[in-house]
Order: sequence, then C-alpha cells, then structure tokens
Amino acid sequence: QLQLVQSGGGLVQPGGSLTLSCAASGFSLDSYAIGWFRQAPGKAHEGVSCISISGGRTNYRDSVKGRFTISRDNAKNTVYLQMNSLKPEDTAVYSCAAGPPSDQAQCAPDRIDYWGQGTQVTVSS
Repeated sequence: QLQLVQSGGGLVQPGGSLTLSCAASGFSLDSYAIGWFRQAPGKAHEGVSCISISGGRTNYRDSVKGRFTISRDNAKNTVYLQMNSLKPEDTAVYSCAAGPPSDQAQCAPDRIDYWGQGTQVTVSS
C-alpha cells in the first residue's frame, strides 16, 4: 500500500535530542516535497519544516530554527527530522506529509497526497 510510515519519537528530557523518520512505502519520495507538522494539546496544527524535491531548499518555523534539521536520503526513500535542544513547548504529535510542490524548487507541497500516522514527542523532566 502507498503510505508514509513514521518511527522515532518518545519521551526525552529538556535539552535532549530525538530523530523522527518518515519512510515511503510503495512509491518514491523523489517526486514530492515533504513537510513536518505538529499539533500540541489545545493549540493549532502548524507547519514545522519542509524540504524540496532535491533537498536544495529547506525552511523552518522561527521557534525551531537552529535546533531542528530536516533531511532526506533518497537511497533509503526516507525523510528525517533531527530535533536537538528540545524544549517542553516542543511537546506535540508530529506528522510527516508528502505532496507535489507548485514549483520543483519550493519546499512547500501544493497539496498533500500522503500523511504519516503521527508520533508523540514528549519533552519533560
């Protein structure tokens, strides 16, 4: 079945690190821009980061810039979100999503064709 399968996540102390993975099954990610999104309790769904088809363009929301890194490994058909210096306010359900961008050089999908199942990230002492 064509899907995005997420792994990683869990409980980590403030200042710690986690890496989330998003692997495509049944299709190749080389035709898609990828975004990571999150939703914390009582807060709106928000975009965290995105990466273009080639990986040449990335973007991050201001609150995670300098702490999170998005990357993609075409050989493994997988996208990653490396999260360092985690803060309690990063606690949320994180989801990856894939879709074609309006322009190949852009990192934001024009529409979402596939969603990962979501994974909980909890930052707490």
